[in-house]
Amino acid sequence: MMDSLFFVASKLIWALLRPDSLLMLALAASWLLLRRRPAFARSLLGLTLLAMAGLAIWPVQNLLLAPLENRYASPVIPGDVAGIIVLGGAELADESALRNQVQMNAGAERMTAAMTLARLYPAAQLIFTGGSGKLGGGASGSDVAKRLFAELGLPPDRLILETASRNTAENATLTAALLQPEPGQHWLLVTSGYHMPRSVAAFCAAGWTGLIPYPVDYRSSDDGAGWRFAENAADLTTAWRESIGLLAYRLTGRATDPSPECLAL
Repeated sequence: MMDSLFFVASKLIWALLRPDSLLMLALAASWLLLRRRPAFARSLLGLTLLAMAGLAIWPVQNLLLAPLENRYASPVIPGDVAGIIVLGGAELADESALRNQVQMNAGAERMTAAMTLARLYPAAQLIFTGGSGKLGGGASGSDVAKRLFAELGLPPDRLILETASRNTAENATLTAALLQPEPGQHWLLVTSGYHMPRSVAAFCAAGWTGLIPYPVDYRSSDDGAGWRFAENAADLTTAWRESIGLLAYRLTGRATDPSPECLAL
């Protein structure tokens, strides 16, 4: 029950805290206050436009993205790997169901890297964890993963699907319940670089041991000034969501600082 309340609350709160929502609210407030407090309305409008111009010109999102992505470097992987865990979020489940064709988003490296690792470690199981993360439900990401890995040549008996999780915390707890990891085993954790700190913290809070973070799908860059409002805004939304998510997980006990037992580094 509490997990469902957290899931619903997180979706509703995030809808208000998104950068684009905040900009829209600022513009709406400027318009509503234009008659009663014209000076304040003009100042607020000017600040909003200045913020939008700054976002378009300079990649401010890197201030949030880079620390997240640089937290865990590409690891040295031991020879014995029990499983490769890839977190959902790269698949477009509803679009895949609509078109009857695997559709991926900008995080597709999660899936391609997992397949590469599966070929490098043929004795390891490949575990995909993810259902539908939409508030009203929808197609399952696990269905897309099952089809994609089959099309890429992964033997069906090597794939384990966790189909019920709706967020990262549930990825961690439900996959632990499914696999029952044992001390001494090594588990590769594959997800986007910006998402790795929250993922590791959530898996450690769920009692995992022997985790080896394998970050992919990097978004930060050293690009200088330009005019890229749409691209910068999208990356800022990603970084802002991840920063808020990590804070919320820590405040609610869904994330914890990794212990030496949790990480096999």
